[in-house]
Amino acid sequence: MPDLGRAFLAAAARTPTACAIVDGDRRLTYSAWLERIRGAVAGLDALGLRRGERLVTALRNRLEAATLHWACQFAGIVITPVNWRATRDELDYVLEDAGARALVYERVSAEAGAESGAGTAAASTPRIALDGARGATDAWEGVFESVAPLPPAAPRAGPEDVSLMLYTSGTTGRGKGVPRRHRAEDAAALSCIAHHQYRFGESTLGVMPLYHTMGVRALLASAYVGGCFVCQPRFDPAEALDLIEGERISALFLVPTLYHDLLSHPEFSPERVASVRRVSFAGMPMTDALVRRVQECIEPELFVNHYGSSEVFTFTIDQHAARKPGSAGRAGLNQEVRVVRLGSIEPEDLVAEVGEEGQIAVRLDHDEAFDGYWRRPDADAKALHQGWYFTGDTGYLDDEGDLFVTGRVDDIIISGGENITPVEVENVLSLHPAVAEVAVAGLPDERWGQRVAAFVVRREPVAEEALDEHCRASSLPAFKRPREYTFLRAIPKSQVGKILRRRLVAGEYETEH
Repeated sequence: MPDLGRAFLAAAARTPTACAIVDGDRRLTYSAWLERIRGAVAGLDALGLRRGERLVTALRNRLEAATLHWACQFAGIVITPVNWRATRDELDYVLEDAGARALVYERVSAEAGAESGAGTAAASTPRIALDGARGATDAWEGVFESVAPLPPAAPRAGPEDVSLMLYTSGTTGRGKGVPRRHRAEDAAALSCIAHHQYRFGESTLGVMPLYHTMGVRALLASAYVGGCFVCQPRFDPAEALDLIEGERISALFLVPTLYHDLLSHPEFSPERVASVRRVSFAGMPMTDALVRRVQECIEPELFVNHYGSSEVFTFTIDQHAARKPGSAGRAGLNQEVRVVRLGSIEPEDLVAEVGEEGQIAVRLDHDEAFDGYWRRPDADAKALHQGWYFTGDTGYLDDEGDLFVTGRVDDIIISGGENITPVEVENVLSLHPAVAEVAVAGLPDERWGQRVAAFVVRREPVAEEALDEHCRASSLPAFKRPREYTFLRAIPKSQVGKILRRRLVAGEYETEH
């Protein structure tokens, strides 16, 4: 099994003149990019970083971020990317928790980057900035572009070395470090290629951030197949359409929110995305209505629902997402999936009936999986049981054995003693033609414990009564119908498009009027 550095060397040897990466006006072949990566490895050496140490980055998707990611794979450095919008407190936490040996940031992250670590041990951490961002100890050009590239040599990392450490979003507390070894990253890249059926020379839109598992997967898989990674530093639907059309993008791997925004943009037309043949989504369920729109507007050859996580890249795969909207399919290659009774941590304590909801658990004894959280035995004790990873997601199996993901254990609404999953209600409401987006949450209720509340972004005027009648006419049981509706300007979401239900419960949103 190769380390990631050798995988890149193989790609560069196979297609040295192929376009490897595009970032605005900058375009590099595999041969040219390899030279730049070797120069970045020399820069890491000059900083004094050694194999196994952590480098924290707060960068958007750009040539430098992708170059540094690959350079760390060659050098055996553990790249630790964080959200470029991170606050100073968030960045301080990661720098201290990871024991970072250096920080790289740019202008958009300079407010946190320049001030981070004040009064702590991290204050002396070298800070390398791009584009003249303030507060740096060194400039990117002086560290990574002025040192002569190293001569060709074998990569220093092996399959058991840690490749990167992602931090979970931490929506309910501090993020958890997820260290992933080279063998896990290699297996995840190959899994992505196999499950999404990527071809040699595939052109991928690189917009999912490189601090997120989907962004890293797109970067690695693109190189493995000698493809082109087209950077988009920040998602903008108009710019994305320009890139898809201009660069002849053939594969999209996005969260559902970005598909929604892309298809809803006034400049969208099927002709502009005609080059796209493979469409994949992950990160959250896609509503039934959006599944239909993607299928009708893009007409992909392959439409993949890829269900997984930072910890274990692949849980289940459905390569025909439009055939059975909402289905996450069946276990991916080398994986086994179970639905365990809610409240249990015994892998053998399976739900008794088809359609019964439980917590989704997946096997850990394969190469795509991590080995445990970084310095968090409490998190290990909660999620890892007898060789299984308890995902915290709820779901059920239908009579054909396909998995349906219904939400998070913490998101379940308990109203009058009945369990209600927000996704089921959202799917029904999403099919109303006047609903552009919808999120459902449980609000405190003196009588019922919680009541079902729907938060709706309207595509056109519609009254609460019409939406309630729509739910009554559906197969949704009466006790699951929303008891109140709130019309919002936008659904609160995380930086990667996940619904933030806690903000809905807390009233942290902007209403339509």
